[in-house]
Amino acid sequence: MAAATAGVVLASAVGGGAGSAAPPALDHRSTATVLQHGLDDLHDLGVSGTQGLVRDGNRVTVARSGVADLATGRPMSVDGYFRIGSTTKTYVSVVLLQLVSEGRIGLDDPIERWLPGVLNGNGNDGRHVTVRQLLQHTSGLYDSTNDLAALRSAGEFLAHRFDHYTEAELVAIAMRHPPLFAAGTHWSYSNTNYLVAGMLIKRVTGHLWHTEVRSRILMPLHLTHTFYPGDRPTLPQPHAEGYRQFEPGGPLVDTTVFNPTVTASAGGLVSTTADLARFWQAMARGQLLRPGQMAELHQTVLADGFQEIRPGIRYGLGIMWIPNRCGGSWAHVGSMPGMSTLAAVTPDGRRSTVLYLATELADPGRARAVIQREMVLLDDLICG
Repeated sequence: MAAATAGVVLASAVGGGAGSAAPPALDHRSTATVLQHGLDDLHDLGVSGTQGLVRDGNRVTVARSGVADLATGRPMSVDGYFRIGSTTKTYVSVVLLQLVSEGRIGLDDPIERWLPGVLNGNGNDGRHVTVRQLLQHTSGLYDSTNDLAALRSAGEFLAHRFDHYTEAELVAIAMRHPPLFAAGTHWSYSNTNYLVAGMLIKRVTGHLWHTEVRSRILMPLHLTHTFYPGDRPTLPQPHAEGYRQFEPGGPLVDTTVFNPTVTASAGGLVSTTADLARFWQAMARGQLLRPGQMAELHQTVLADGFQEIRPGIRYGLGIMWIPNRCGGSWAHVGSMPGMSTLAAVTPDGRRSTVLYLATELADPGRARAVIQREMVLLDDLICG
């Protein structure tokens, strides 16, 4: 779904993420201490349960804090399943870039060529929106997530959490609104972009987007704990219950069970910290894309609406560049009701880290403190 913050608007700035010297190898004991203390801090800020993993080469460090269920007090697992939200976008982008390398679609192809009439009405025009602009969030398309009743209040969530959506239905919701700007002139994060991307994969390959993700990424990398659940509203065991606070001062609502087709190719995958870390390492090491497509993946624009999280954050093709004290890391954030994910990797692919939080807070002060603590912890784990 939407990344860590909403309402992102910007002026475009073209360029690649800066490289950096490889950070020093981390001592395993100090990594474990830093990770544990960081997760404990997030728990102390009001997150019911946290889970984290650092993969340095093939050495894995895991930790957890808090509880997986507020009602029973069951402790967090170190290897539980969770909804990865917008981190799904990176997988979808990799599939489309593989199709580009095979000559089956072009990054600068207009969407109208592949999906006639889909981007149409109220000033929307698929003739002037390209595949690249979808993947980079420079299309100007309205984010249909903003109109979904299930995400507005606790009562509406409970009333609509089992609703089924198709990508086409969600894109049609976005077409009720004019574009935010002319394609290619600015930047704004929109789930609609990746719903269209999922439709493109189906049109080009004849297969559903998650079928291509499975055959092109999950199976070759043996990521056996990552999947798209479709209409199945529950998570496999073990998992933590997800809790969302819909308004400041309001109660934490258990949002674990719902139909993930509400985000589909923009945020519907389920995974674990171990699978996510291995995916990010493999991608950074060039195991999934050829050099030409890796270069396209890393062509970034300034993510202006994310500057409050960290000045200098940029966005490539389904991937973020987050600067830090040792240069920077490639990353993505994701959220689904009651669950948030931050996954990152060093540019050389040696070290990856994944943080999972089982609570979304609505109080602006506490939510901001959680994000800031995550950023500090990410820096400590990536840079040492």
